[in-house]
Amino acid sequence: MLTTHPFDDDKLREECGIFGISGAETASAMVALGLHALQHRGQEAAGITSFDGRDFHTHRAMGHVAGNFDRDDIIRGLPGSTACGHVRYSTTGETALRNVQPLYADLASGGFAVAHNGNISNAMKLKRNLVRRGSIFQSTSDTETIIHLVATSTYRTLLDKFIDALKQIEGAYSLICMTPEGMLACRDPLGIRPLVMGRLDKAIIFASETVALDVVGAEYIRSVEPGELILVREGEIQSIRPFGAVAPRPCIFEHVYFSRPDSIVDGSSVYSVRKAIGAQLAIENPVDADLVIPVPDSGVPAAIGYAQESGIPFELGIIRSHYVGRTFIQPGDKVRHLGVKLKHNANRALITGKKIILVDDSIVRGTTSLKIVQMMREAGATEVHMRIASPPTRHSCFYGVDTPERAKLLAAQMNVAQMCEYIHADTLAFVSIDGLYRALGEAKRADIHPQYCDACFTGDYPTTLTDQDDLAPEDQFSMLAERVN
Repeated sequence: MLTTHPFDDDKLREECGIFGISGAETASAMVALGLHALQHRGQEAAGITSFDGRDFHTHRAMGHVAGNFDRDDIIRGLPGSTACGHVRYSTTGETALRNVQPLYADLASGGFAVAHNGNISNAMKLKRNLVRRGSIFQSTSDTETIIHLVATSTYRTLLDKFIDALKQIEGAYSLICMTPEGMLACRDPLGIRPLVMGRLDKAIIFASETVALDVVGAEYIRSVEPGELILVREGEIQSIRPFGAVAPRPCIFEHVYFSRPDSIVDGSSVYSVRKAIGAQLAIENPVDADLVIPVPDSGVPAAIGYAQESGIPFELGIIRSHYVGRTFIQPGDKVRHLGVKLKHNANRALITGKKIILVDDSIVRGTTSLKIVQMMREAGATEVHMRIASPPTRHSCFYGVDTPERAKLLAAQMNVAQMCEYIHADTLAFVSIDGLYRALGEAKRADIHPQYCDACFTGDYPTTLTDQDDLAPEDQFSMLAERVN
């Protein structure tokens, strides 16, 4: 059964998006709208928790935000002026309602709800210690570890308990938490996962991307800074710095693929950065051709940048239908190939007899590129040149991104020439790591203190990976899959 389009399957996927608002009359409705804007960050499940000043209310469901949170009765069942929400995507880990966030627990200090974007790289070790001390886990999500660390902390105030919990975890996290004392939002010390703050009238909003602020009509204030903890209580904002200062390492792939192009990430327009990457790609890897064609939709801005820099015309050589949802058809190569054309089809009249440059954001397993090159040749292209707006993806991510095990990453098994032969392209080239940094406004990648987390390209992980280091190699990826948010 073909449940998703093969072109979409061969992508790295951000595993969740979060949105929270404090001080709004229709808080849960605002959260639902914000989650709509973040749907691209997680399409498996969604949840919203609200607080009415006395009680917490939660609705969680499998599937998209639309259909689950566009009913008046559900929104009415989530009263209160404070609410937070979460959209989830997981890999081969357990798909179950108990893992859908926000997660909620009744602590000695009162209710505690948490929505988490990221991955805790020492969650398994922490969980083993907590279970030995009597903690009973209700999910397989690493996020629940945070709740138990708060619950078992010996510090007196809830804020101190929360800070104590944060100081015990490793990895990447952006968190929005709701408590009777106020809303908490924080970002890990390296700022690996994004989080922004906005204002709508008197309400304060936190979201994974600025596009979610745009949807609800909120004003963008700033990014939550790496290592910053913000407490919102009765309209007042308190900024706390519980960690020592370190050089930030935000995820570079937010600029390449994860974020929507109409978002602002760490002060930079995602759309403008992607165009700049495409221009850098053209400078580094020119080729004589008739047309520049994006692989829709993620390759479009980079293809525009490539075309503008090279002077080669930009054209839509692959047409994507946005009106086809999931297609349920029986297996079989022939029928499956026909199913591909329901969503993407070659613009044959444009392509026939032309030398073309295909621009895509990344190559993961290589299955997408193989299909696209084949489609272009069947449409009559005389030459097919592939240009990729990121360096080769050679390493798995352990910070909240769905990445195949390293053995399934094409660039980890082949050099560029071998990859080119595998996808049947005439030529294949990637933007360099220094070129990617230049597109982001840096002179080049700093070898000693890189400005971004680029571990998927370089293998330079910015944090310790306790759980991975404790496992045998054959067990590492399966463990990672069970801990996704």
